[in-house]
Amino acid sequence: MDIGRRAALASLLAAGLVPCTAARAARAASGATVPSGPRPPASLLGSEIRRLPTSRKVVALTFNAAWDEAGIDTVLAELRRRGLPATFFPTGAFADAHPGTVRTIGAAHGLGNHSYSHPYFQDLSTTQRVQEVRRADAAIRTASGTEPLPFFRFPYSATTRASVTDVNDLGYAAIEFTADTNGYLGPQGGMTAQAAAERAIDALAPGAIIQMHVGSNGDGIVLDAEALPLIVDAAESEGYTVVDLRDFLVA
Repeated sequence: MDIGRRAALASLLAAGLVPCTAARAARAASGATVPSGPRPPASLLGSEIRRLPTSRKVVALTFNAAWDEAGIDTVLAELRRRGLPATFFPTGAFADAHPGTVRTIGAAHGLGNHSYSHPYFQDLSTTQRVQEVRRADAAIRTASGTEPLPFFRFPYSATTRASVTDVNDLGYAAIEFTADTNGYLGPQGGMTAQAAAERAIDALAPGAIIQMHVGSNGDGIVLDAEALPLIVDAAESEGYTVVDLRDFLVA
Protein backbone atom coordinates (compact mmCIF):
# COMPACT_ATOMS: atom_id res chain seq x y z
CA MET A 1 0.00 0.00 0.00
CA ASP A 2 1.39 3.43 -0.93
CA ILE A 3 1.86 6.21 1.62
CA GLY A 4 -1.26 8.10 0.56
CA ARG A 5 -3.52 5.09 0.86
CA ARG A 6 -1.97 4.10 4.18
CA ALA A 7 -2.62 7.57 5.57
CA ALA A 8 -6.19 7.51 4.30
CA LEU A 9 -6.80 4.10 5.87
CA ALA A 10 -5.38 5.29 9.20
CA SER A 11 -7.73 8.27 9.13
CA LEU A 12 -10.74 6.08 8.41
CA LEU A 13 -9.77 3.60 11.10
CA ALA A 14 -9.55 6.35 13.68
CA ALA A 15 -13.02 7.56 12.71
CA GLY A 16 -14.49 4.06 12.77
CA LEU A 17 -15.51 4.25 9.11
CA VAL A 18 -13.97 1.03 7.80
CA PRO A 19 -15.10 -2.54 8.37
CA CYS A 20 -13.99 -4.27 11.55
CA THR A 21 -11.90 -6.70 9.53
CA ALA A 22 -9.71 -3.80 8.38
CA ALA A 23 -9.25 -2.60 11.94
CA ARG A 24 -8.33 -6.10 13.05
CA ALA A 25 -5.84 -6.31 10.21
CA ALA A 26 -4.19 -3.13 11.47
CA ARG A 27 -3.97 -4.58 14.97
CA ALA A 28 -2.54 -7.83 13.62
CA ALA A 29 0.06 -5.91 11.63
CA SER A 30 1.16 -4.13 14.81
CA GLY A 31 1.88 -7.43 16.51
CA ALA A 32 -0.70 -6.76 19.22
CA THR A 33 -1.66 -9.53 21.61
CA VAL A 34 -4.42 -9.78 24.17
CA PRO A 35 -3.88 -10.01 27.96
CA SER A 36 -2.90 -13.49 29.05
CA GLY A 37 -5.12 -13.56 32.16
CA PRO A 38 -8.92 -13.72 32.54
CA ARG A 39 -10.98 -12.10 29.80
CA PRO A 40 -13.77 -9.59 30.41
CA PRO A 41 -17.28 -11.04 30.14
CA ALA A 42 -19.51 -10.05 27.25
CA SER A 43 -21.47 -7.75 29.57
CA LEU A 44 -18.41 -5.48 29.79
CA LEU A 45 -17.74 -5.35 26.04
CA GLY A 46 -19.26 -3.38 23.19
CA SER A 47 -19.39 0.00 24.87
CA GLU A 48 -17.72 2.08 27.55
CA ILE A 49 -18.70 0.94 31.05
CA ARG A 50 -19.85 3.69 33.41
CA ARG A 51 -21.75 1.46 35.80
CA LEU A 52 -21.20 -2.19 36.59
CA PRO A 53 -23.88 -4.62 35.39
CA THR A 54 -25.50 -5.40 38.73
CA SER A 55 -28.54 -4.49 40.76
CA ARG A 56 -26.70 -5.04 44.03
CA LYS A 57 -25.80 -2.08 46.24
CA VAL A 58 -22.11 -2.20 45.46
CA VAL A 59 -19.65 0.52 44.51
CA ALA A 60 -16.17 0.24 42.99
CA LEU A 61 -13.34 2.55 44.02
CA THR A 62 -10.81 3.36 41.32
CA PHE A 63 -7.73 5.59 41.21
CA ASN A 64 -5.82 6.93 38.22
CA ALA A 65 -2.07 7.47 38.58
CA ALA A 66 -0.18 9.61 36.09
CA TRP A 67 1.72 12.25 38.07
CA ASP A 68 3.89 11.94 41.18
CA GLU A 69 3.54 9.60 44.17
CA ALA A 70 1.86 12.06 46.53
CA GLY A 71 -1.04 10.64 48.51
CA ILE A 72 -0.50 7.04 47.49
CA ASP A 73 0.75 5.86 50.89
CA THR A 74 -2.22 7.58 52.56
CA VAL A 75 -4.72 5.93 50.21
CA LEU A 76 -3.14 2.49 50.53
CA ALA A 77 -3.04 2.77 54.32
CA GLU A 78 -6.72 3.74 54.47
CA LEU A 79 -7.74 0.88 52.20
CA ARG A 80 -5.64 -1.54 54.22
CA ARG A 81 -7.07 -0.28 57.52
CA ARG A 82 -10.60 -0.86 56.30
CA GLY A 83 -9.83 -4.06 54.39
CA LEU A 84 -11.20 -2.60 51.16
CA PRO A 85 -10.34 -3.37 47.53
CA ALA A 86 -9.67 -0.78 44.85
CA THR A 87 -8.44 -0.78 41.28
CA PHE A 88 -5.60 1.49 40.18
CA PHE A 89 -5.10 2.67 36.61
CA PRO A 90 -1.49 3.83 36.18
CA THR A 91 -0.08 5.06 32.93
CA GLY A 92 2.87 3.18 31.51
CA ALA A 93 5.00 6.30 31.94
CA PHE A 94 4.09 6.35 35.64
CA ALA A 95 5.03 2.68 35.95
CA ASP A 96 8.41 3.33 34.31
CA ALA A 97 9.07 6.31 36.59
CA HIS A 98 7.83 4.72 39.84
CA PRO A 99 8.22 0.94 39.58
CA GLY A 100 8.49 0.40 43.34
CA THR A 101 5.21 2.18 43.94
CA VAL A 102 3.44 0.23 41.21
CA ARG A 103 4.77 -3.01 42.68
CA THR A 104 3.47 -2.01 46.12
CA ILE A 105 0.05 -1.16 44.71
CA GLY A 106 -0.10 -4.34 42.64
CA ALA A 107 0.68 -6.49 45.67
CA ALA A 108 -2.60 -5.40 47.27
CA HIS A 109 -4.90 -4.25 44.48
CA GLY A 110 -5.75 -4.79 40.83
CA LEU A 111 -3.93 -2.79 38.18
CA GLY A 112 -5.68 -1.60 35.05
CA ASN A 113 -4.24 0.17 32.01
CA HIS A 114 -4.45 3.95 31.47
CA SER A 115 -2.36 4.12 28.26
CA TYR A 116 1.34 4.85 28.17
CA SER A 117 1.54 8.61 27.62
CA HIS A 118 -2.06 9.75 28.30
CA PRO A 119 -2.98 11.05 24.82
CA TYR A 120 -6.42 11.80 23.39
CA PHE A 121 -7.29 8.48 21.75
CA GLN A 122 -9.64 10.02 19.20
CA ASP A 123 -6.58 11.71 17.69
CA LEU A 124 -4.75 8.39 17.20
CA SER A 125 -4.91 5.76 14.50
CA THR A 126 -5.75 2.17 15.41
CA THR A 127 -2.06 1.27 15.20
CA GLN A 128 -1.13 4.13 17.54
CA ARG A 129 -3.83 3.12 20.01
CA VAL A 130 -2.54 -0.42 20.00
CA GLN A 131 0.98 0.83 20.67
CA GLU A 132 -0.19 2.97 23.59
CA VAL A 133 -2.10 0.13 25.22
CA ARG A 134 0.53 -2.55 24.70
CA ARG A 135 3.45 -0.34 25.74
CA ALA A 136 1.59 0.51 28.94
CA ASP A 137 0.82 -3.15 29.56
CA ALA A 138 4.49 -4.04 29.26
CA ALA A 139 5.56 -1.23 31.59
CA ILE A 140 2.94 -2.08 34.23
CA ARG A 141 3.70 -5.78 33.99
CA THR A 142 7.44 -5.18 34.41
CA ALA A 143 7.06 -2.73 37.29
CA SER A 144 4.48 -4.71 39.25
CA GLY A 145 5.62 -8.26 38.62
CA THR A 146 1.94 -9.19 38.36
CA GLU A 147 -0.64 -9.83 35.65
CA PRO A 148 -2.45 -6.55 34.88
CA LEU A 149 -6.22 -6.67 34.65
CA PRO A 150 -7.92 -6.60 31.24
CA PHE A 151 -9.41 -3.21 32.09
CA PHE A 152 -8.58 -0.04 30.17
CA ARG A 153 -9.47 3.51 31.15
CA PHE A 154 -9.31 6.15 28.47
CA PRO A 155 -7.24 9.27 29.12
CA TYR A 156 -9.57 12.22 29.72
CA SER A 157 -12.45 9.70 29.45
CA ALA A 158 -12.41 10.64 25.76
CA THR A 159 -14.00 7.62 24.12
CA THR A 160 -15.26 7.00 20.60
CA ARG A 161 -16.99 3.99 19.12
CA ALA A 162 -13.87 3.13 17.12
CA SER A 163 -11.48 3.47 20.06
CA VAL A 164 -13.67 1.33 22.31
CA THR A 165 -13.76 -1.32 19.58
CA ASP A 166 -9.98 -1.20 19.29
CA VAL A 167 -9.55 -1.65 23.04
CA ASN A 168 -12.14 -4.45 23.17
CA ASP A 169 -10.41 -6.24 20.29
CA LEU A 170 -7.19 -6.13 22.29
CA GLY A 171 -8.95 -7.99 25.11
CA TYR A 172 -9.76 -5.07 27.39
CA ALA A 173 -13.04 -3.78 28.77
CA ALA A 174 -13.33 0.02 28.63
CA ILE A 175 -13.91 0.86 32.29
CA GLU A 176 -14.85 4.50 32.73
CA PHE A 177 -16.78 5.88 35.71
CA THR A 178 -20.14 6.92 37.05
CA ALA A 179 -18.65 9.97 38.74
CA ASP A 180 -15.26 11.66 39.00
CA THR A 181 -14.70 13.40 42.31
CA ASN A 182 -12.75 16.16 40.51
CA GLY A 183 -10.38 16.09 43.46
CA TYR A 184 -7.52 16.25 40.99
CA LEU A 185 -8.38 19.91 40.37
CA GLY A 186 -7.07 20.70 43.84
CA PRO A 187 -7.69 23.85 45.88
CA GLN A 188 -6.42 25.95 42.98
CA GLY A 189 -9.32 24.57 40.95
CA GLY A 190 -11.85 25.47 43.62
CA MET A 191 -12.15 21.96 45.06
CA THR A 192 -12.07 20.73 48.65
CA ALA A 193 -12.01 17.21 50.07
CA GLN A 194 -15.63 17.64 51.16
CA ALA A 195 -16.72 18.78 47.70
CA ALA A 196 -14.88 15.85 46.10
CA ALA A 197 -16.56 13.41 48.49
CA GLU A 198 -20.00 14.89 47.79
CA ARG A 199 -19.60 14.33 44.06
CA ALA A 200 -19.01 10.62 44.71
CA ILE A 201 -21.76 10.32 47.31
CA ASP A 202 -24.31 11.99 45.03
CA ALA A 203 -23.56 9.36 42.36
CA LEU A 204 -24.10 6.31 44.57
CA ALA A 205 -26.25 3.73 42.81
CA PRO A 206 -25.99 -0.04 42.31
CA GLY A 207 -22.79 -0.72 40.39
CA ALA A 208 -21.43 2.82 40.62
CA ILE A 209 -17.79 3.31 39.67
CA ILE A 210 -16.05 6.19 41.43
CA GLN A 211 -12.99 7.73 39.80
CA MET A 212 -10.34 9.35 41.97
CA HIS A 213 -6.71 10.31 41.42
CA VAL A 214 -3.49 9.81 43.31
CA GLY A 215 -0.48 12.02 42.82
CA SER A 216 -0.36 15.78 42.48
CA ASN A 217 0.79 18.35 39.99
CA GLY A 218 3.70 19.23 42.22
CA ASP A 219 2.01 20.88 45.21
CA GLY A 220 1.75 17.61 47.17
CA ILE A 221 -1.98 18.12 47.82
CA VAL A 222 -4.13 15.08 47.07
CA LEU A 223 -7.75 15.87 47.91
CA ASP A 224 -8.95 12.40 46.97
CA ALA A 225 -6.76 10.89 49.69
CA GLU A 226 -8.59 13.14 52.17
CA ALA A 227 -11.99 12.43 50.60
CA LEU A 228 -11.65 8.64 50.58
CA PRO A 229 -12.75 7.98 54.20
CA LEU A 230 -15.66 10.40 53.79
CA ILE A 231 -16.81 8.55 50.67
CA VAL A 232 -16.55 5.11 52.26
CA ASP A 233 -18.30 6.18 55.46
CA ALA A 234 -21.21 7.62 53.48
CA ALA A 235 -21.45 4.63 51.15
CA GLU A 236 -21.50 2.16 54.03
CA SER A 237 -24.07 4.21 55.93
CA GLU A 238 -26.34 3.92 52.89
CA GLY A 239 -25.90 0.15 52.76
CA TYR A 240 -23.31 -0.06 49.98
CA THR A 241 -20.46 -2.55 49.89
CA VAL A 242 -17.17 -1.72 48.20
CA VAL A 243 -16.61 -4.32 45.51
CA ASP A 244 -13.49 -5.45 43.67
CA LEU A 245 -13.63 -5.01 39.89
CA ARG A 246 -11.96 -8.40 39.67
CA ASP A 247 -15.25 -9.92 40.85
CA PHE A 248 -16.68 -9.03 37.44
CA LEU A 249 -14.15 -11.10 35.49
CA VAL A 250 -14.70 -14.58 34.14
CA ALA A 251 -11.94 -17.15 33.68
